[in-house]
Amino acid sequence: GVTLHLTEDTMKAVAALLLLLSCLFYWWTCTAPPQQPSAAQIDAGQGQVVMTDSSSNAYFLSGSGWSKLGTVPLIHVTAGPAGIWGVDSSNNIYKFVGGDFVSFKLHKQVDAGGNEQEVGVNSADKIFCLKSSITLAYPQPGPVAWTPFDGLLTYFSCGPNRCWGVNSADNIYVSVSSSIFTSRQWTQVPGAAKMAEVGTDGSVFVVSSNGDVFQRTGITSSLPQGRDWVQIPFCLPVKHVSYDLGHLWVVFEIGLILDCQQ
Repeated sequence: GVTLHLTEDTMKAVAALLLLLSCLFYWWTCTAPPQQPSAAQIDAGQGQVVMTDSSSNAYFLSGSGWSKLGTVPLIHVTAGPAGIWGVDSSNNIYKFVGGDFVSFKLHKQVDAGGNEQEVGVNSADKIFCLKSSITLAYPQPGPVAWTPFDGLLTYFSCGPNRCWGVNSADNIYVSVSSSIFTSRQWTQVPGAAKMAEVGTDGSVFVVSSNGDVFQRTGITSSLPQGRDWVQIPFCLPVKHVSYDLGHLWVVFEIGLILDCQQ
């Protein structure tokens, strides 16, 4: 026979993963994708899935495993119509071009899920957006023309119809106009969250400061802010989520990943 020698950390990770998979997710079915130790943040868009770990390594999902993405240490990475972008621990922003990341400007969180534009917030919680004419062009290192917006947000995400964000008080906001360049006004939505993620189909998910996950329901063209929050009951605290092509990618505080579908 074959004897398996598992470390204590591996045994704990396996036990936690089995616990997660045994939870009742109601209308969601979850599976365990390839795991990357100490997963910290994940983003999915345009059929691509990227992530960072607690050691600031960036990866992309390829086949049955995670492959290293570039050589730059990153704490946040995003993929979408605007391409693949990332942020390092000094709040420098990068775009992935020609096999590695090219530096742009200071930001602490970015999102590439809108209509080919790039959005982000800097270390002072100020809001910025980069037009598609710039995001889609081949970048050269140096300053670019970010458009500033009124208000302060700690997390900012855009989809095809609206942008959503949260501030330092965990208040949730949605943009008034379908084009963030047309109207830079925000409407507060009931609820509290530390992050809000908009899928490339317009689906909206938030994670609360307690690690609970909620999906916004009732979103239509005439009611872009939706009607209600419905909790997705995971049995361990969640750190980060992202949604694309019907898949909800979930990173838990303990560093494990699930791939869930309705």
